[in-house]
Amino acid sequence: MMTSVDTDLIRVLADPLRLRIVTLLAQETLCTTHLVEETGARQTNLSNHLRVLREAGVVETEPCGRFTYYKLRPDVIAQLAGQFAELAESARHAAGNKRACP
Repeated sequence: MMTSVDTDLIRVLADPLRLRIVTLLAQETLCTTHLVEETGARQTNLSNHLRVLREAGVVETEPCGRFTYYKLRPDVIAQLAGQFAELAESARHAAGNKRACP
């Protein structure tokens, strides 16, 4: 049972600020102003990271007056977690496999 892990999504989440944003959004839906306060990042930098997360399908937006709220798409995170779980299970089954050297 071999699985492939979504490397594009891993690259998106590998950035420390984007991972922090995802962690915050896992707790509640937040607007850009809240995320600036929580992360200390500049608004333009944060907006660029949010765009990357949105384009990757990790977050979705919800307009609310003059603010845009962001919320995490848990199904995307669950899918990635499932891919890692399959990879771990494959490694458990292959633990005794060793290819002989030529």
